[in-house]
Amino acid sequence: MNKKLTRFWLFSLVAVLAASFYPLLMGVRVVSDMLRDGTVLKENYPKYIIPYTPIAVAVILGVLLLPLFVKLLKRFAVLGGSALSVGVFFGLELLFERKVVVTTAETVTKLEDWQMFMCYQPPGGWETTVTEYKTHTAVEILMGKYSPAFKLHFYLISIVLILAILNCVYGFAQMILTGDRHRKKALILQSVSAALFLGLCILACFTAFWRDGSIQVLPLSAILMSVFFILLGVTVGFFLGSLLLKKKRMIGLWLPAATAALTTLLMYVGEMILLHGHLYRFGTGLFFDELPDIVLAPVDLLVILAAGGITLLLMKFARRRGPLSE
Repeated sequence: MNKKLTRFWLFSLVAVLAASFYPLLMGVRVVSDMLRDGTVLKENYPKYIIPYTPIAVAVILGVLLLPLFVKLLKRFAVLGGSALSVGVFFGLELLFERKVVVTTAETVTKLEDWQMFMCYQPPGGWETTVTEYKTHTAVEILMGKYSPAFKLHFYLISIVLILAILNCVYGFAQMILTGDRHRKKALILQSVSAALFLGLCILACFTAFWRDGSIQVLPLSAILMSVFFILLGVTVGFFLGSLLLKKKRMIGLWLPAATAALTTLLMYVGEMILLHGHLYRFGTGLFFDELPDIVLAPVDLLVILAAGGITLLLMKFARRRGPLSE
């Protein structure tokens, strides 16, 4: 590696390690409890250790091996690094889910079951028990009937974060190595969207966007959830678009836009699975009520289309030759 690439690699590694300090620390705490006691008490359980500890480990390993992948795989380095990191994520995620157990006053349960409970957990705390908790509508959340399908949106978010972060790191590394700056604008857009999306993920972990346990959410929650869904799709769209910059418009523009919209739709599907066929409602009236024969409301369709439309417009900008591409 040349000196400039070495400095970039070291900076990226330090930045990723610093950003991963909390999930790594929480992972060490859980592993220590398991080795010592064979279980983790609920009061010692760090919220959302899955999926964020496995994500952190996967990204660190991907960045750590950047010089090797760049040397061996050249322009395909991001694909090799991403494949390895996604594999590491799923290996560690499934290990945590199946081997870590959480003990409460009532039960001992696997971490995957516990995570499902925490998805339903009202922000007010632990006072409400599993059997007592209901939404503030006629929809009753049937706790205890575990389905692994509820993790679809967890896995989707995890893969998007891993791919987006590594795409930025590997993309800028390739740019430094080759001097080819045609991806610069796309990588900047990817970096901004990935940073914003990660920030919203962290906010959601600690606030659940201030949802109160009701299917009908407050305006602030509705806005944050809509932005979250759009950013998820846009981040995926930028990832694909940054790899297709030299393709024709039909492929390089419309395929990323369609992928962004589809990703946002998949997030809705994951939410629907989690809520047993229902979705959070962002308001009242025709614009917010579900359409006949489908769960989605007009506002949900607008969110899905917004993800595709924003991706399309910004990828047009990224494909233009201009000062940022020089």
